[in-house]
Amino acid sequence: MRDSESCKKARKRPKRGPKKEISLFFLPEKRKEWVTAMKAYLILEDGHVFEGTGIGSGREAVSEIVFNTAMTGYLEVLTDPSYAGQAVVMTYPLIGNYGVCFRDMESAVPWPDGFLVRELSRLASNFRCEGSIWDFLEKHDIPGIAGIDTRALTKLLREKGTMNGMITRREPQDRMDEILASLHAYAVGDVVGRVTCRGKKVLEGSGYRVALMDYGAKDNIAASLVKRGCQVTVYPAHTSADEVLAGRPDGIMLSNGPGDPKSCTGIIREVKKLADSGVPVFAICLGHQLMALAEGADTYRLKYGHRGGNHPVKDLETGKVYLTSQNHGYAVNTDTLDKSIAVPAFANVNDGTNEGLRYTGKQIYTVQFHPEACPGPQDSSFLFDRFIQMMGGDR
Repeated sequence: MRDSESCKKARKRPKRGPKKEISLFFLPEKRKEWVTAMKAYLILEDGHVFEGTGIGSGREAVSEIVFNTAMTGYLEVLTDPSYAGQAVVMTYPLIGNYGVCFRDMESAVPWPDGFLVRELSRLASNFRCEGSIWDFLEKHDIPGIAGIDTRALTKLLREKGTMNGMITRREPQDRMDEILASLHAYAVGDVVGRVTCRGKKVLEGSGYRVALMDYGAKDNIAASLVKRGCQVTVYPAHTSADEVLAGRPDGIMLSNGPGDPKSCTGIIREVKKLADSGVPVFAICLGHQLMALAEGADTYRLKYGHRGGNHPVKDLETGKVYLTSQNHGYAVNTDTLDKSIAVPAFANVNDGTNEGLRYTGKQIYTVQFHPEACPGPQDSSFLFDRFIQMMGGDR
C-alpha cells in the first residue's frame, strides 16, 4: 500500500499551459484574420436582426427562411431541389464535422439561397471527406451565417410562422425601411421551372418502364427505382401527358419539388390526364399535392412546415408508425377531399396533418413524406416495393 506522500505524488497532475480562448465557432486557420471583416446579418420581415459571421459567398440574398431539424445529412439538404427559393436554418448546433462527400449529393448543384448555422466545424472527421462545407458554399455562390442563435431563430419561426429574410454583410441599421419593403415584396415564384431537368433522359433497367416526372426530383428517387430493376425515363416538369403516355410506361412517378403547388396550374392539368389514363401512379411530396389538386381537393400553407429526418407518420390502415424524412411547407386539406375519390392513408403523429392518400378505384397512391430518404430513416422504403406490385409484381 502506498503511503500518503506517494499517493499525493501519484495524483499530481502535469502543469497546464495558459488557457486558450475558445471561439464561438471554428474557422480554418487561413481565414481567422478575416473574422472582423466578415460580420453578417439576418434581417427578418418582422424587424428582428440576428448577427453572426459570414460564411460562403459574400453576396446579399433575400429568401424565405425555413428550419430543418435533421442531425446529419446537411449536404443532402443543400442539394435537395425542394429548397429552391429558401434559406435553410440547421437546428443541430454543429454542422460540417464530417465534411463533404460528393456521392451524397441529391442533385448536381445546391439549391438553397442561404445557409444558417450555430457552429461551423473547422475539422472534418470522415474517411470519405472530399472537401469542406465552407468551400462548397463559396464555390456555388451561396451566402451563409455562422454563430447566430439558431435556437432563438427557430423558436421565433415556430411562433410567428415562416418569414422572408435577408442575408447581408452590410450594416442594416441605416436602410431598414428599404430592406423591410423588399422582404414584404419577395415571392418564391416559379421554382419548379428552375429546378426541373432541361430534357428527357433514360436510366437503363431490364424491368418495368417508369416515367418519372421531375418537379425537382432528388436523385435517390430514380436510384430507388433502378435498384428494383426499373428502366426510368425522366421527363421535364412541363412535359405533356400525351408525350409521357406515348412512351407506354408501366408506371408513373410524380416527384417532390419546391414552391406552392397551386402555382403549377399547367402541370396540374397534365397530372389529371395521367390520373385518368389507368397507368399506376406513385407520387411523393409535391407530386402528392399536385395529384390532390388535380382530383378536386385543396391545399394550404403550413405555419412553419415539416423539415427534418425524424417525423413520425401513422399508417391509418395498419396502425404502424414510421419515422420519415420530410421537407414541405404545404399540405392537403382532407376536408375538401371527396371520399369517393380518395381516402387518407397516412397522418402526421405530431400535428394530425395529412401524409398520404389512397385513391378509390384507381392504381394511385401518394405520400407527403420521402420514402427515398437521403437524408433520414429508411422505414418507409417499402413503398417503392408497393409501387412495383401496383405495376404487376416481381418480374
